[in-house]
Amino acid sequence: MSNPGGASISTEQLKARYIGTGHADMSKYEWATNMHRDTLASHVGHYDQLSYYAVAQNESIGRVRSQMLEKMIQPCGPPPANKETN
Repeated sequence: MSNPGGASISTEQLKARYIGTGHADMSKYEWATNMHRDTLASHVGHYDQLSYYAVAQNESIGRVRSQMLEKMIQPCGPPPANKETN
């Protein structure tokens, strides 16, 4: 991969720049949580998408925004129990 200047970017630099790219020790739950939060943040940040969802759900835009922000707390449910603590 390269940046606009043409120089290549190492994977460490890429992961430092984009937090959502993850790392080798990232669990499936952490990865899915990042993806859901990124998606919800994009929906909340783009007014046209947010208004589309509000019309589709027959709700106000403020209520849909509030629901999406609440989903961002635990988008994939509670974290799984660690095998180390059991």
